Amino acid sequence: MKRQIIAMGGGGFFMEPDNPLLDKYVLDAFPGENPRVCFLPTACGDADARIVQFYNMFNELNCRPSHLSLFRRPADLASVIRESDIIYVGGGNTRFMLAIWRECEMDKLLKEAWEAGKILCGVSAGAICWFEYGLTDSDGGMNPLECMGLLEGSCSPHYDGEVERQPAYHRFITEGAVPAGIALDDGAAAHFVERELKEVVSSRETAGAFNVHHNGVTVTETPLPVRFLG
Repeated sequence: MKRQIIAMGGGGFFMEPDNPLLDKYVLDAFPGENPRVCFLPTACGDADARIVQFYNMFNELNCRPSHLSLFRRPADLASVIRESDIIYVGGGNTRFMLAIWRECEMDKLLKEAWEAGKILCGVSAGAICWFEYGLTDSDGGMNPLECMGLLEGSCSPHYDGEVERQPAYHRFITEGAVPAGIALDDGAAAHFVERELKEVVSSRETAGAFNVHHNGVTVTETPLPVRFLG
């Protein structure tokens, strides 16, 4: 199986509980039937309410949902990841999440899962974590954060949903604090296959995505084609 990552700027079961378009797209990326989907809610502190929201959505879809709490983690994390087809990472505090992952070597397990053809996906924190750098508000303000580096460049989620995102992203790219990358509106998802962008899809007709880079003079945004799933 080819290596796949689906990064959602916002949306999914948490932000759009009545709009399953992005979550169905994730399931459809799996080449078989009834995939095993494991939810990692580390970024929200394994909040019970978020886990319930996950099951409320995915129990109604064609899949076998489960979740993995790292605060009440099983003895054999590797077997949980190995027995899953799709790993779905929720939003929250990215810096906190990555620190916990490194402590229990979940980052290594996820890289191995990706190399083995498991689909990695997620929203917000679960989107930027796969890139070299992400734009995060984990510390209370917008800051660059070094992430896992499975995908080249940087990523900013919630590009249309938080007014401080665009100017902060432009500033950090101009200063060289983060490399060029992709900006994703709420409701937009970038699907990467073997590190190459396959397509951008959306659960909202107005959701966009942009390549953002410095051309030597200023920061430019190039709109990417977006396929509305509705």
